[in-house]
Amino acid sequence: MLVNSFKKSLQLIALVLGFGGSLCALAVIETYEFSTPQLEVRYRALSQELRCPKCQNQNIADSNAPISQDLRALLYEKLEEGASDEAILEDMVARYGEFVRYRPAAQGAALWLWLAPALMLGAGFLLLIVLLRRGKGVSKASEGALTQEERARLDQMINDKADNS
Repeated sequence: MLVNSFKKSLQLIALVLGFGGSLCALAVIETYEFSTPQLEVRYRALSQELRCPKCQNQNIADSNAPISQDLRALLYEKLEEGASDEAILEDMVARYGEFVRYRPAAQGAALWLWLAPALMLGAGFLLLIVLLRRGKGVSKASEGALTQEERARLDQMINDKADNS
């Protein structure tokens, strides 16, 4: 009985290790030869900055999608040609839209995405102030607003309630 449970435990461990080891085979391996170490550093930084158009939640450095492979090759070519980081990013945005950047520029339509939370918070705060001021005005106006007739009727209702209890 003990031997059987030990065998099953070993089989489970072997299965887990086998699947875990196969995940390493899915990692992206690039073999580009850069002319300078600075280009390789820029390549790594830019490939982390650019989003895979197909995967949508991975950068091109981590994605195995064919489009990411093409983008990495294009990035390598542009860097070796001497293009600046800004020129490369502008070219990618021109081809794939602002979505291709993980940190889109705060301009145009994207500016509204950056400002919307602050604007909503400010509008909510102003609405709260207006409602609180309006509530104070109503409470002041309602003091003594009962006529003598309404006050007498209210007193009668309170007395009737007390008598029934």
